[in-house]
Amino acid sequence: MNSIKEIREFLTDSLIEHTPPLRIKKNNEEVFEVSGTKKAMQGKQLVDGFYFASVVSKPKDTRLYFFPIYTNPALFDFISPELRKCLKGKSCFHFKKLTEELQTEIKIMIKKGIQIYSQEDLI
Repeated sequence: MNSIKEIREFLTDSLIEHTPPLRIKKNNEEVFEVSGTKKAMQGKQLVDGFYFASVVSKPKDTRLYFFPIYTNPALFDFISPELRKCLKGKSCFHFKKLTEELQTEIKIMIKKGIQIYSQEDLI
């Protein structure tokens, strides 16, 4: 999978599979964003749905902002070096192409994020 459009569709579909417990907050050409459905503290602010992830297409790549890896980095030590190479900063993955192995791993990572946030009563 090499096109930005295909990668975006894969990432958004992978997140949509988990609605509920996730809720779509934004879905337009620029951004796709999902959050939880429960009121929760996010920092010092009470929000109507804890932020989970968003997908943003840029001219040269598609980005997955995945908040569970930011809030619980030690619980994602299992991700492969190939996927880790796509992580820029603490929570943003940049994808220019996706192998079948990466696709499988991303689905596992999202499922793990759902499990963690469910246990923490955030979604």
